[in-house]
Amino acid sequence: MSASRIACWSGPRNISTAMMRAWENRPDCAVVDEPLYAHFLAATGADHPGREQVIAAGPVAWQDAVAGLIGPVPGGRAVFYQKHMTHHLLPGVGRDWFGAVRHAFLIRDPREVLLSYLKSRPTVTVEDLGVPQQWQIFEAVYALSDSPPPVIDAGEFLRDPEGLLRAWCATLGLGFTPRMLRWSAGLRASDGVWAPHWYAAVLASTGFEPYRERDRRVPDAQRAIVEACMPIYEALFARRLRA
Repeated sequence: MSASRIACWSGPRNISTAMMRAWENRPDCAVVDEPLYAHFLAATGADHPGREQVIAAGPVAWQDAVAGLIGPVPGGRAVFYQKHMTHHLLPGVGRDWFGAVRHAFLIRDPREVLLSYLKSRPTVTVEDLGVPQQWQIFEAVYALSDSPPPVIDAGEFLRDPEGLLRAWCATLGLGFTPRMLRWSAGLRASDGVWAPHWYAAVLASTGFEPYRERDRRVPDAQRAIVEACMPIYEALFARRLRA
């Protein structure tokens, strides 16, 4: 591959947008924000904030989205970072392009994800958190390689952003730059049109927030969701990248 293409697979309510900021702050890197989102909304009818605006911005056909992921890199950059939500990769979306990119997986304790998600939407399912889909994608990607793709746990990452970014860059054969740790606040042209609905904290940020303990007390009504997700999270956590 002439360019380093990185597909980073995350569930919602993670540090995925901040991570996109970090990679975009490299002078050699272009980014794309959730390229399969419009297809996901059009195909599922899911009622998300700004739904019609997202669909209008497209691409709606997954084939068009994938063509952009493996085609010319925007700006001719050497690195192309692709921020993905795992639940956007619907069963009908082809996987033939997986071998054309490098993959990484961003995970977070499902209890924290669930409690954060409930602040934005009143109802949630296991599939909304994207954890089962993340495991399926991980297995598919691992089957293409002799070594597992890097798995980055958000909690551990926020304790040592530089150490884990250095380790991740090393797996890709890329040099680390301190520019990945700090960025300018505000909206970027690369942000999806959904940014005003979801990105308030990132838009105000200038770097990764310091790690802090989170409330993990899950309401009884959602306990089954966590019980379904936790074994998968733990299996991925066991394979996590270390600084």
